[in-house]
Amino acid sequence: MKISARNILKGKIVKVVHGAVNSEVTIELPGGTQLVSIITNSSVENLGLTEGKPAYAIIKASNVMVGVD
Repeated sequence: MKISARNILKGKIVKVVHGAVNSEVTIELPGGTQLVSIITNSSVENLGLTEGKPAYAIIKASNVMVGVD
């Protein structure tokens, strides 16, 4: 796999929560940090994403927003 994104984090899927249109996929990285991504249900199905399966979190973004009350 070759991609242009520079932030590629390998981990293990620890939770998949299906919604009406999208699913919430949680990937645990080595060391215990967890990342959550919202992707379409069809992408979950096409990629065969299930708990315990290894997966990559691939991040390509020009900014990260942070907010407080």
